[in-house]
Amino acid sequence: MSKKILYWSPRIIGILAILFMMLFSLDCFDGNETFGNQLICLFMHNLPSLGCILLLFIAWKWELVGGILFILIFIAMAIFFRSFAGNPASLAVISPFLITGILFIVHHQLHKGRASDRAN
Repeated sequence: MSKKILYWSPRIIGILAILFMMLFSLDCFDGNETFGNQLICLFMHNLPSLGCILLLFIAWKWELVGGILFILIFIAMAIFFRSFAGNPASLAVISPFLITGILFIVHHQLHKGRASDRAN
């Protein structure tokens, strides 16, 4: 049971974090622009989320690489949002990416250990 939880938890947290980031792009639909401009705005606001979706696909296939990349995304967002220099509230938005990266790495390490035990 815990093996399934450890397998699915980083994936679910990653999906929820990406969806939460995508919610912020809904401010494009304020009614003052044409529909075409609103779609362009929506696409531009969702470019980081689309990159995170690609990162999640990578992590799904290669957990160690994906975990490291999720941690690097957390660090990049912390620098961009100045999380440790006056904007600590942004940690609530970006911390799921750190947790996801750590869980991917932990699952990879535990799975790798069990696979090497079976080979011997």
